[in-house]
Amino acid sequence: MRPLPSVLNKKVFRELWQMKGPVLAIAFVIAGGVAVCVMSILSYSTLSTTRAQYYDEYRFAEVFTTLKRAPRHLLERVAEIPGIADVSDRVEGGAKLRMAGFDEPVSARVISLPETGQPSLNRLFVHRGRLPAPGRSAEVAVIGSFAEAHKLEPGDRFPAIINGREQMLTLTGVVESPEFIFVIPPGGLLPDFQRFGVLWMSRADLAAALDMEGAFNSLVVRIQPGSSQNGVIDALDRVFARFGTTGAFAREDQTSHRFLNDDLEQLKIMATMLPAIFMSVAMFLLNVVISRLVNTQRDIIAVLKAFGYTTRQIAIHYSKLVLVIAALGLALGIGLGLWLGRALSELYMEFYRFPGLTFQLPAVWLVLLVLLTFVVSLLGGWRAIRQGTARPPAEAMRPEGPAAYTVTTVETWFSGFRWSQPSRMIVRQLARRPIRAFLSVIGIAMATATVLVGNFQFDSVALMVQTQFASIQQQDMTATLVEPVNAAALYGLQRQPGVRYAEGRRVVPAKLINGHRQWRSALMGIPEDASLQFVLNERLMPVGLPAGGLLLTDYLARELQVQPGDRLTVEILEGERRRVSIPVAAVTGEFLGTGAYMRLDALNRVLRDGPLINQVLLTNHPDQELQIFRELKDTPGVLGVAKRHAMLESFYETLGKTFLTFTFFNSLLGGVIAFGVIYNTIRISLAEKGRELASLRVLGYTRQETAHILFGEVAVLLIAGIGAGWLIGQGLAYWLTTAMQTELYRVPLIITGQTFGISAAVVLVSALVSGAIAWRRLQTLDLVAVLKTRE
Repeated sequence: MRPLPSVLNKKVFRELWQMKGPVLAIAFVIAGGVAVCVMSILSYSTLSTTRAQYYDEYRFAEVFTTLKRAPRHLLERVAEIPGIADVSDRVEGGAKLRMAGFDEPVSARVISLPETGQPSLNRLFVHRGRLPAPGRSAEVAVIGSFAEAHKLEPGDRFPAIINGREQMLTLTGVVESPEFIFVIPPGGLLPDFQRFGVLWMSRADLAAALDMEGAFNSLVVRIQPGSSQNGVIDALDRVFARFGTTGAFAREDQTSHRFLNDDLEQLKIMATMLPAIFMSVAMFLLNVVISRLVNTQRDIIAVLKAFGYTTRQIAIHYSKLVLVIAALGLALGIGLGLWLGRALSELYMEFYRFPGLTFQLPAVWLVLLVLLTFVVSLLGGWRAIRQGTARPPAEAMRPEGPAAYTVTTVETWFSGFRWSQPSRMIVRQLARRPIRAFLSVIGIAMATATVLVGNFQFDSVALMVQTQFASIQQQDMTATLVEPVNAAALYGLQRQPGVRYAEGRRVVPAKLINGHRQWRSALMGIPEDASLQFVLNERLMPVGLPAGGLLLTDYLARELQVQPGDRLTVEILEGERRRVSIPVAAVTGEFLGTGAYMRLDALNRVLRDGPLINQVLLTNHPDQELQIFRELKDTPGVLGVAKRHAMLESFYETLGKTFLTFTFFNSLLGGVIAFGVIYNTIRISLAEKGRELASLRVLGYTRQETAHILFGEVAVLLIAGIGAGWLIGQGLAYWLTTAMQTELYRVPLIITGQTFGISAAVVLVSALVSGAIAWRRLQTLDLVAVLKTRE
């Protein structure tokens, strides 16, 4: 009679129930890995899909160029450039706004709209209200982030200074644009929704305000499929060379697109690295649990074979056990990952201005994740299953041979030390099964490392804040000027009431070129005796600016493939657009942005100018800050003002919030790993030693002494595992910080003693909770039942 598979199926569910503790612990570890993967993939897919649909539906441009002023008849020449599919000319300018209930300076970028309302490129999504109507003066639409920050609604009015003239604007609508998914002030690194906005005004009104009738100063282009983007850019530069162009550039260099790309790349990295850690730990746990289960069921396997079950059927039985555990973890992980992924995507929506989100988890990724989970789980248990089920029935019926109870090498090394009997048992248990002990240490180490990797980024963010907003930037505010002015203007500012000190610098848009590599950035000219803003190296020490060369950040130097001593071609993107060759004098590290620095006098010599500045750094008396703001806001030559504490708030509200939220999720799931590893280690150790501990109790050992034997071994493994985990965690943290470097920020590798302590504490708390569960089982150990011999 052929054995019925249903019998083995019943056995699977009985064993799952009997091992529900270890099974749930492993399932939670698998769920952690799956959840991190699903969270990252869902966020990445949602943001990238939403962006692609938004770009396509609202016709986001592929090439951009800005210039001083060009007559509109040049559009005929632009339309004749091969490869251009559509072109839209615009008028752009800056404005200073007065917002009710907000006394600090507010700047805005104002963009013209055609008479038809919607532009042909970079079309607007209207949240509320309508676009400005042709023929109605002083009507504007505003970007949603600015409207939310100031609680603006259609019909509201506020004054604005455009080109030195004040006028009252009427808000007609709240809109979003694919050009401003990531809204940051000119020259800034972080969003500031309260102090910077984007407005759209009818072309006739804005052209009249900026004296641009019959002209334009901005152009956006879409390219025909298959055409050369670089060819179009070169042709546009030739057409507008005489009109003060700052150089055409591709979508890849457009600020909003560039920063969003960086975040998507980081999500992609997180979707692969962290799940790999979780899955490797789950694979280890499955191997340990299944190998010990198979080992304790030697006689059961022999009986099954005696009743006619084949090796293949028994192997499939234990494989089903593994697959059920994997399926449970997979289901939990997918559910948790979908929830976390939606939460993370919605968090990104707070500063990535999409009209809405298109949640999407690609089916191919989900199938791959399911297959990977099952394959990893089977690999984790297959070796133990193959070895356990391959034994002949006669051999399997015999109990496992006793260990050779001789003096171990460790005891010999410490022969002068007086061992207690329980301590000697612990040493011998570990020494006689070194591979098992090593695997347990590795499991604990991976749990410790995962918690450390999840928490070290809090230290890194704290250092980034301390460095950028306390050490590097010591000014209270930064005023950006419309046009460069003579540095002598600083003396007048310093005499203003409330101003303690004023320092000037110059920021010039430039393209850095090394062979075929190029980078659109800005040259920052800093005075030799600067005291309000510094350049720091990796050791947070001030770096002296070279007398005649460039000082580059390490990220920028890597992108351009240059090192000290090399020469860079620098194309100045203003004025005459001169090209000069400047040596790279030094390279240093920075956490935020990418910088190219020169001494102010050297930069002005390169530009063939006198002592000019276009930014002013100020320190002020706190009680007169508001008065200084108002005066700067009313000064015609001041384009905008940025406050240091406002930038700090922006950092925490944008980068800090999303970065630390993602980190918190990972830390939480790292704690799940820690508990799963420790609980299984203690639980399986108790199951294996149940007979030995019961025998010791019968021989007269107390509960405390038997607990010493059980938990003492775990304590040794914990100490070794935590130490190894700190080393592994530092390696993983280095890998993570290296892989996640972007133009916007580079996370420094800083691990404080507090983080080491937290990672150890999570493991120790997991051990205490698991030990408490094991202690209860030890208290209720049935000596008679355990000592029964299986005949």
